[in-house]
Amino acid sequence: MPTYSPELIQTMREALEEAMTKVPADLATPAVKAHMAEIILKAAAAGQASYDALVIAASDSIPAILSQLLL
Repeated sequence: MPTYSPELIQTMREALEEAMTKVPADLATPAVKAHMAEIILKAAAAGQASYDALVIAASDSIPAILSQLLL
């Protein structure tokens, strides 16, 4: 299991909050947030550590997450 520095954990939290602002308000559920957090964790585990890269990884996954949850 990967370990993350406190700084990276804070960056991941901030990236998650930023990415969630890109989800339409009526669809911003805890389930969507959990899926976005998973995407960010996977990106960090793959070596992406910058705020921008994490936001992009999560934001790019919004359409897939929403379509998966709305089926």
